[in-house]
Amino acid sequence: MYFHETKGKNLTLININKPGEKELDYLEKECKFYPLDVKDCLLPPQRTKIVERADYLFMVLIFPIYDHQTKEIFSSEVDFFIQKDLLVIVHNNELTPLIDLLKSIENNKDSQEEYLSGNPATLLYEILNSLLFYCFPILNHISIDIDNIEKRIFAGHERKMVGEILNVKQNIVNFRKVMQAHKTVIRKLIIKAPQFFSIIKLNIYFNNLIEYTKEIWDSLENYKESINALHATNETLISFRLNEIMKLLTIISVVIFPITLMAAIFGMNVKMPFVEESSYSFWLIMFLMLSLSVSMLGYFKIKKWM
Repeated sequence: MYFHETKGKNLTLININKPGEKELDYLEKECKFYPLDVKDCLLPPQRTKIVERADYLFMVLIFPIYDHQTKEIFSSEVDFFIQKDLLVIVHNNELTPLIDLLKSIENNKDSQEEYLSGNPATLLYEILNSLLFYCFPILNHISIDIDNIEKRIFAGHERKMVGEILNVKQNIVNFRKVMQAHKTVIRKLIIKAPQFFSIIKLNIYFNNLIEYTKEIWDSLENYKESINALHATNETLISFRLNEIMKLLTIISVVIFPITLMAAIFGMNVKMPFVEESSYSFWLIMFLMLSLSVSMLGYFKIKKWM
């Protein structure tokens, strides 16, 4: 749990990570925020949203985090309570750009002068901009994973790629769930914010944030199509290999069956017609078996069955 209040010339920043009951009571009793909004800060990552209250905006945004060890993407929530002279940020201390920016403001007078001298618009833009830019390296990881999967599929490792493909598909699905509503929420922020503080000077910058969300979404759409195509290709290759194996086993069975039948017949303890007992009988039977096998293989080859 961490609580830090930084007072600037015109704006107060409250940074809370991993809040407990004490911090939430402060938000409810001292800041007069709605209990339902405060309670949302304790819930697991849910949907992105922006809610307009009488004297503040409550905004929930979710951002992806890439685990380099497991190569999996999970989500982390950031909650914003926005007033004209107060910005409260509640998070789980997982998003590096947010942590670095808030620490810089807490410890650096120049940063305080830059971000806390006006209304929340400048700081809010900087936070959202850094968090959206944080998404692009994650997109690069997905792109690299897809390229590696494609190379290994066509290098004959299609069976090993099944798990890798499913992992990338899951990452894309998780990423899409995280990002699907950001564009709408930022648009609503641009519309609702002027009731609490002016963003006219930064309006073009907030519109750029919307463009970033579109770019991220378009990339995810492309990656989704690519991994689906690779998945289908991989399944086709696996099926082809399996069919080849089954065909080979069938040919072996067909070749072995008449040989086995012939051996069983000649192994019967009865006198065979047209076969005289001699020292060459064994080699004659072996020759017949071999000739039959070679003939059948030759026939299969002519028919292009092997």
